Amino acid sequence: MGPLVARFSRAGQRLRHADRARPWVLDTAVVTLVFLLFCLPDLLRAGGGPDGDEPHHLRLAFTQLPVPAMLALQAGLVLPLLWRRRRPAAAFGTVAAVFVLQWSLDVLLRADVALVVALYSLVLHGRLRRLPWACGVMTGAMALVAARVSAVVPFWDALFFLLSTATAALALGLVVRIRRAQLAALRDRATRLEVERDQRSRLAAAAERARVAREMHDIVGHNLAVIITLADAGAYATGHAPDRGREALRLIGDTGRQALGELRRVLGVLREASDGARGEPELSPQPGLADLDALCEGVRAAGLEVLYRTAGDVDALDSGVQLTIYRIVQEALTNTLKHAGADTRVNLAIVVDETRLTITVQDTGPPGADRRTGPVNEEGHGLVGMRERAALYGGSLTAGPADAGWTVEAVLDLTPQGGGR
Repeated sequence: MGPLVARFSRAGQRLRHADRARPWVLDTAVVTLVFLLFCLPDLLRAGGGPDGDEPHHLRLAFTQLPVPAMLALQAGLVLPLLWRRRRPAAAFGTVAAVFVLQWSLDVLLRADVALVVALYSLVLHGRLRRLPWACGVMTGAMALVAARVSAVVPFWDALFFLLSTATAALALGLVVRIRRAQLAALRDRATRLEVERDQRSRLAAAAERARVAREMHDIVGHNLAVIITLADAGAYATGHAPDRGREALRLIGDTGRQALGELRRVLGVLREASDGARGEPELSPQPGLADLDALCEGVRAAGLEVLYRTAGDVDALDSGVQLTIYRIVQEALTNTLKHAGADTRVNLAIVVDETRLTITVQDTGPPGADRRTGPVNEEGHGLVGMRERAALYGGSLTAGPADAGWTVEAVLDLTPQGGGR
């Protein structure tokens, strides 16, 4: 049953594509079929062929027309079906007018079935607000036919049969129209769902790219700033204090290895995702408050004087908040190292006050520096990344010149939402 249904479905799709390309073919085929099934027998009988299966008394009750007149009436009934889909109201009106004229002349034709086809086409393709007048015209035409055949068939029996036929055509047209509307709505919904799925995929990819870019910026930017500062200091100390130069080289190696380890962790996650997640990646814990001491030691080795203090219950902070603190502090110290240079004092404070956490990074700046400029570039990734991290916890971040140097202050909201973060 499955393959048979699939073949019928494919055949139906091919027919619909062909009909959209050449709609006149189907309309011509309908007219030809109606002519062969309902017009040709009457023409053959009028030309001396077999009388058919009508009762003799029924044939005598109606007027017998010559072939040209009969052919003209048949053409008036059948030919309007050629535009039954393009102009269904005009086709129905023309067929109904010829139908009334025919029965006014007391003529019986098999081609009267064209009126039922025209009604079906009007219901299926026309405007629904035209159905009331179409139903009124149909009722009047059926009443005329019932009156004409009342000498042979009781009036009410004939009217009931004729109106039942018209009602069946009307109901079939409505069913097909509703079904087509439902299918069109389903296709439209499927298209919109595909568009929404693609949009969600693009947004997720963009968010992931932004997250990876932020992590890479934090890792590479900080460690490169430390390495560059140590390299400059080592080059200067090589000729004057070789021991200091060797120490700078050792610190450069340690910083490079730390950066390489963090890069492998981030890139390892991406590689596992792209390779189909074959096994779990080997991950090291994300940095937190416990790693701030090592971070401060690294920038101290590069020449900064860092004073680090905490207040409040910082040990109770979850890992997500600790990672946010670490990255904000890392970015702020990196910018201080790049823009203020060595021989700069930095005051780092992390204060927890109930549901409010404040991170303050304030540097004194180099001696004689222009206080109208600062270490953070408003257009760079650093400030944007810090603000995004603060926004994840309903917080805000401000950065700008202070009375001496530059100040970065981030405020995070620690209020649990939905059972905690």
